[in-house]
Amino acid sequence: MIVAITREVSPSIARCELTHLTRHEIDVEVARSQHLQYEKILMDMGCHLRRLPPEPNLPDSVFVEDTAIVLDELALVTRPGATSRREETRGVAEVLREYRTIFHIVSPGTLDGGDVLQIGRTLYVGKTGRTNESGVDQLMELVSPYKYKVETVEVEGCLHLKSAVTLVGENTLLINKSWVDPKRFGSREYIDIDPMEPYAANALLVGDQLVYPASFPKTLRRLESKGLSVRVVDVSELQKAEGAVTCCSLIFEKSLPINIELDA
Repeated sequence: MIVAITREVSPSIARCELTHLTRHEIDVEVARSQHLQYEKILMDMGCHLRRLPPEPNLPDSVFVEDTAIVLDELALVTRPGATSRREETRGVAEVLREYRTIFHIVSPGTLDGGDVLQIGRTLYVGKTGRTNESGVDQLMELVSPYKYKVETVEVEGCLHLKSAVTLVGENTLLINKSWVDPKRFGSREYIDIDPMEPYAANALLVGDQLVYPASFPKTLRRLESKGLSVRVVDVSELQKAEGAVTCCSLIFEKSLPINIELDA
């Protein structure tokens, strides 16, 4: 069973952290309606939804991806780079304890889940303003006994690594090559975003289907031309808070057989 952890939109989302975007008014009710549609798509795709209640004093808390990294063998509760977001991890950790053994990134480390792209047993970590060297070092120490590799990636011009590149197939990446160097990811197939849509590289892969924002029709056509199965959702209000489709959920298998021989 695939589990999807989500959190309802905070009534204070208008006070969200912004790094690369100009602040615009956010219609909270429209944002909630769009988020509900996003959740419905996840359920239609077969996900078991675990919806957390809204956090009135945590404006960015709908973006649960940044609070944790869930692997087959364990879950890492992060320490977000934005101080205002660090309390978001508490409620997510409580749910994750039902499914995984929990580890934590601790001070002085910072790590945002949006900076971590898993491809097989390699975790690519974006070097951004939200993730620091201590956070990467702690991640490496925690996952290496489980035979994961950690590789850092330079990112320019955007908030998170997954703003610049996401996995859209078993061996296929959707990428903005202006923000990240594709050579860092080895020999894979790449789908370039349309240059008129710089924020279009964020897609959410669930099984063999994609969730993708309605805001980027030119890049959407590129995805569909590759024969990919795409479910389109309007998340325009959440995008004003520098959010994207991967940000709004933590998706993982409920349980998997683990056959990893740990390091002594």
